[in-house]
Amino acid sequence: MSLLDMVKEAGVIGAGGAGFPTHVKLASKSEFILLNGAECEPLLRVDQQLMKLFPDEIIKGFEIAGRFVGASKALIGVKGKHKKVISILKEKILELQVGDFVEVKELPDVYPVGDEQVLVYELTGRVVPEMGIPIQVGCVVINTETALNIYHASKGEPVTEKYITVAGDIPNRLTIKVPVGTPIIDVLKKSGIENFDDYAVIDGGPMMGPVMTNIDGYITKKNKGFVILKKQHSLIRKKSMNLEQASRVNKASCGQCRMCTDMCPRYLLGHNMQPHKMMTALNYALTDIEGQKISQLCCQCNLCELFSCPQGLYPKSANIYFKEKLAKQNIRYKPVKLEFTPHKMREYRLVPSKRLIARLGLGDFDRAAPMTEAQIQPDLVQIATSQHVGAPAVPVVFANDHVELGQVIGKIPEGSLGATIHSSISGTVVECGNDFIVIRRN
Repeated sequence: MSLLDMVKEAGVIGAGGAGFPTHVKLASKSEFILLNGAECEPLLRVDQQLMKLFPDEIIKGFEIAGRFVGASKALIGVKGKHKKVISILKEKILELQVGDFVEVKELPDVYPVGDEQVLVYELTGRVVPEMGIPIQVGCVVINTETALNIYHASKGEPVTEKYITVAGDIPNRLTIKVPVGTPIIDVLKKSGIENFDDYAVIDGGPMMGPVMTNIDGYITKKNKGFVILKKQHSLIRKKSMNLEQASRVNKASCGQCRMCTDMCPRYLLGHNMQPHKMMTALNYALTDIEGQKISQLCCQCNLCELFSCPQGLYPKSANIYFKEKLAKQNIRYKPVKLEFTPHKMREYRLVPSKRLIARLGLGDFDRAAPMTEAQIQPDLVQIATSQHVGAPAVPVVFANDHVELGQVIGKIPEGSLGATIHSSISGTVVECGNDFIVIRRN
């Protein structure tokens, strides 16, 4: 069985973003393979700890993936501030005798250096085209936990567990490994908080993660962390503004200073993303469809809303408004050029993480979230059939079936983009539907 088949069978997906099936990425031939170890979202601590704890496995998984796609170089991107991690990785690269292929490159401690297109530029000097993906400039990008899962897949071990950071205004900050399908509330309670009536939870990092409308869900392969804050925290209030409310505020207050554009990471790479123009189009009800198309270039990093705008307005929301409007009409932006040159002022407009954390009001909570040996062994897991980009997995088990840990319970539909799912515990299937499979532990 080829590495591609093993990764596909193991259900490996992007472990920190949208959840793109990894076997599809590995089906491409590329010049570079890049490991995204930036973890640029404030407060999250998964990747940097995995690189400390499992450097051999991560390097081996990364190397075999790089050899498989035919890369001439495998570059690990880690923020320069993580000196201990960098030292460990370099030492292991020498021990494993892969230094001619695998190299560690230091990244600046800025946001959003972990954005896939920003990472490609920082590590290779190449700019991914508008509406494009890294393979168009000869790069395949995977993240740290995905590389670890590729290693396990090469040993015949499927993805059944997930590493999660729990951070914020809580007594116990921690990172923990849990079975896929674990109730989210079980993870949140490890924070030392039992009653969440006065708290809000951000699913993911504080920049891009949404405020959860309820905390009754279940862990998926792409969950990365949860940030718990008091409901009155300014970040929670800001992120809780709906699109209609944000549009009203934008119309009343935007002075067209264009700071949202001048600080935009994609604009600084040379793309035509200009949020201030979307604010103008919204405020004056402009109907030029062609001008609205640039909203589709937004990567939703949220820097414009949570840092750049001096008035605290909602430029990202303006982008989303037009993105959704155009999507309903099936209208897409078409790039007019293929090569892009970064803005000459880019290096002077990068946002340091410390400044961002201070602006978000998270300085008091920017502390270690150490990996814990504590275990969560849920009596019941609910495994979503759709926890990845593409079509939902098709269940191959039925109610009352007995399943073992690691057993395939859902397969990729024939001819579709998708990912295989596995049982994360041994037990009995108590419910099986198109959306999820519920398993009770023996």
